[in-house]
Amino acid sequence: MDSLLAMAQASDQQQFALNTTSVHKIAYMKISVVGASGYVGTELLRLLSSHDEFEVVLATGESAAGRTIAGHAPSLAGAYRDQVYAATDDVFSVQSDLVFLALPHGSSQAVAPRLLESGAMVVDLGADFRLTSPSDYATWYGHEHTAPQLLGSAIYGLVERHRSELPGARLIASPGCYPTAASLALGPFVDAGVIDRRGIVINALSGVSGAGRTPSERLHFPRLHANAEAYGVLHHRHTVEIQQELAADVIFTPHLVPVSRGMLVTAYGRATANFTTEMALELLRATYADEPFVVVSPEPPSLKDALGSNLCFVSAQVDPRTGWLVAMSSLDNLTKGAAGQAIQAANVALGLPEVMGLVMAGVAP
Repeated sequence: MDSLLAMAQASDQQQFALNTTSVHKIAYMKISVVGASGYVGTELLRLLSSHDEFEVVLATGESAAGRTIAGHAPSLAGAYRDQVYAATDDVFSVQSDLVFLALPHGSSQAVAPRLLESGAMVVDLGADFRLTSPSDYATWYGHEHTAPQLLGSAIYGLVERHRSELPGARLIASPGCYPTAASLALGPFVDAGVIDRRGIVINALSGVSGAGRTPSERLHFPRLHANAEAYGVLHHRHTVEIQQELAADVIFTPHLVPVSRGMLVTAYGRATANFTTEMALELLRATYADEPFVVVSPEPPSLKDALGSNLCFVSAQVDPRTGWLVAMSSLDNLTKGAAGQAIQAANVALGLPEVMGLVMAGVAP
């Protein structure tokens, strides 16, 4: 009897050890998230909590400094029970292998150079290092760039179009949500020369989380509810980013719709040759055949298809009457449009599996 009891206890201990091993990951890289209290920062923390090679050692949030992550963002309570938001400057006193910057536009220019000098890899989710031309930055963002020497070394982190440039990158400029959706929809057709690079028209719908967490009159519930409106007409800052990526002339009009997250893009380009819907879909399938996060659909995607995932749905149709190609895409503006894409690019840069820590299925209904 004693021997049987001992065997049972040993079995229980062994099973406990196996269960413990299965739920506790081994962290290999120390990760800091600067600006972790905003919507994009919160999404970063959510995804990083399930990454097998990353451990979040610091999360800063200037307006939330001193508060627990769980108190500020209850959805993260299970992953960050006791961790407290630090102040932004604390990132300079903590050893980090990789730092994600989820700061307002213009703020990363003062932070990234110091982090790079310390030996950390930097992924900037803002717009500070996306443009290659300092003059373009000044024109579209209204002030001079304070670290122009870094623009030439930053790698644009749209993995599906810049994968070969990312391995070993030290500074990654994560693309904007609108440029990601537009470039993945239009890129194959522009690259193949089957649509005119001039006069491309892009209309986009976005959930309100893309506007950030800071309240404003435009985001006030009585105005937003059951409403839709265009904004940034003719001068939205993502226009120049899309033009740079596609080497094309575009008119871009974003629209705010009363949903919390999601993005739907419909873009129009005039076909330069005899081109059909079947040929357009085949080009998309060939381009994205090996891409884990791009789904080619014969039907127009909906705004909710990619919700909660790192997926981007793309489709296209050609109107034989007018000769115009209609390219469409949908993605989650906080995931593939921001946090998920940043992690995807970091994975590729570090030689890790591209899909690590990322969600491959959307949430429905």
